[in-house]
Amino acid sequence: MAESGNSIVADKSKAFAIRVVGMARYLQKEKGEFVLSKQVLKSGTSIGANVRESKNAESKLDFIHKLEIALKESDETEYWLDILYETNYIPQSIYDSMLTDNKELTALLTSIIKTSKSSINK
Repeated sequence: MAESGNSIVADKSKAFAIRVVGMARYLQKEKGEFVLSKQVLKSGTSIGANVRESKNAESKLDFIHKLEIALKESDETEYWLDILYETNYIPQSIYDSMLTDNKELTALLTSIIKTSKSSINK
């Protein structure tokens, strides 16, 4: 059920997941922070995992559902980034960069979901 644009979001979500892994590693090794780092690690890597799952969706509705889960994970990731920044675990430069990438994923996912839903209603 792959949609056009899905390969772009797949590539970007995988690259983002790799960045999240690096950030979590930094938080654990350099800051001694394990709870929040695991939370952002789970949600940040789950975005790409759900995008990957959408490639093998059983139907258009299943495809949309998987991307909606990825969208929810992206929103949760933004929450954890906010918390990490506001508690001074990550500097503004990392926060801004990660937030920009996450917002780009959110926009891509939203667009693909909207387009996919509109094609069902035709």
